[in-house]
Amino acid sequence: MSEWIGLARASLGAAREYAEQVRAVAGQVVAPDGVPQPALIAREQHRLHGMAWIAATITALEATLDWAVRAEHDGAFGEIEALTLRIGFGEYLAQITSGVPMSAHEVVRPSAFGLESAARNLAAHPATARLLAEGSTPETRARCAALLADGVRPCEALGDQTLDLVRESFRAFTAEKITPFAHQWHLADALIPDAVIAEMAALGVFGVCIPESHGGLGLGKLAMAVVSEELSRGWICAGSLGTRSEIAGELIGENGTDEQKARWLPRIADGSCLPTAVFTEPDTGSDLAAVRTRGERQSDGSWRVTGAKTWITHAARADLMTMLVRTDPGEAGYAGLSMLLAEKTRGTDAVPFPDAGIEGSEIEVLGYRGMKEYALGFDGFAVAADGLLGGREGQGFKQLMRTFEGARIQTAARAVGVAWNAFDLALDYALSRKQFGESLVAFPRVADKLSLMAAETVMARELTYFAARAKDRRSRCDIEAGMAKLLAARAAWSAADNAVQIHGGNGYALEYPISRVLCDARILNIFEGAAEIQAQVIGRGLLDAQRRAAAA
Repeated sequence: MSEWIGLARASLGAAREYAEQVRAVAGQVVAPDGVPQPALIAREQHRLHGMAWIAATITALEATLDWAVRAEHDGAFGEIEALTLRIGFGEYLAQITSGVPMSAHEVVRPSAFGLESAARNLAAHPATARLLAEGSTPETRARCAALLADGVRPCEALGDQTLDLVRESFRAFTAEKITPFAHQWHLADALIPDAVIAEMAALGVFGVCIPESHGGLGLGKLAMAVVSEELSRGWICAGSLGTRSEIAGELIGENGTDEQKARWLPRIADGSCLPTAVFTEPDTGSDLAAVRTRGERQSDGSWRVTGAKTWITHAARADLMTMLVRTDPGEAGYAGLSMLLAEKTRGTDAVPFPDAGIEGSEIEVLGYRGMKEYALGFDGFAVAADGLLGGREGQGFKQLMRTFEGARIQTAARAVGVAWNAFDLALDYALSRKQFGESLVAFPRVADKLSLMAAETVMARELTYFAARAKDRRSRCDIEAGMAKLLAARAAWSAADNAVQIHGGNGYALEYPISRVLCDARILNIFEGAAEIQAQVIGRGLLDAQRRAAAA
């Protein structure tokens, strides 16, 4: 076993013990009688969310160690892998023992839990002390950057020939069909061309996880993560086109009637039906229990929808809306919500919403272009009688909840792709740009940025794959999926920000693609559960798990 793998394993054990101490303190603060109290959760967000961030950081270390062990087993643990492990562990252990950044200004420190002494003990643990002293140093970062500049990359083999071929195929497609054109599409605020969507459909993008019996590829969430990552490495829009198909496919596959599955899944899988998710409302945001859009059953069994939705991606070009509506106004909160499968006519540039009872206005956005965002208004919009998902009212929120794990894993994978996109652009620029007679990559602060970007992106990637593997085992992974989304979104924004800095003034110019990547990266901390919502869910989940373990 590599010395550094052994040190990482030993330090991880000590870090887990520290995390349990953090969780115990947080539990005492927000659940003094063993049951979390809403008022205390609201008041103690810094500590609850801080606990979530610390746990996510340690889980990322666990996933990275697993990656290193697999690489060593396969004979692929070379110098770049050892440096990535050392730098990653050195940086994240330093954060855990001194302060984990939750945002640019918010840092959760050991003092928030009264655990300064425990943090010092963790830092003094022999393995941790060695990694803090020799993990992320000017020398290791410089050597890592030199290898990266020479084209050496950390191992990305998945231990599965099919998955490795999936990566190879989608990387080649992205390099040929997406990357050369993404920036001009972004600057023109154009929809991604229909011809590109057709080629993506032929590759199986929209049916990765749909069973073969319904026309899909029948692969799992890990394959979906790889596809999303590689497409997003060219442009986040390309990686996001499959998001709505993933959500709709899982909603229908897990909850639909046999007739609904037979009707919709093959069309989603082959790309002839482009779905969109219609959940968010103007005044509700992440509070789905407050959804007010009404779905009223008619005498013939059909439905009429009235209300407003917002931030609906790809709405005009979609053929199917998975729509969360309130079908029982007498039931407050989640209980009165149902999911409708609402067919619509695909719009055109001239007439984006041709159906009666629906109108939409475009929301202009900084980035995340290529599909367009809309605010939608419904006034008696007709939905067929067989449009109630699963044929059951009042199950909409529960049905949607079952998709959250997959959606957050997919979003984390998109974030990883965006981070790699930023890294690729930064490294290319640092190699080609000269200042004071030297390539930028020769300057230590630039080399530091590149090596840290690469190490953290590997860690975010492996945490995402960690969650995807759990999902493929059909294990509950809501906490791990949330952690992956939380950390990968931060990694993408950090990578994009540092890549702009490496570009200097040119990074602020619209003509340079990194300006697009910066805008694209910013949305990742907001959609599919804002960072604060993710931390809240993770924190609650960790305390619930602690309570269940204590009761067992």
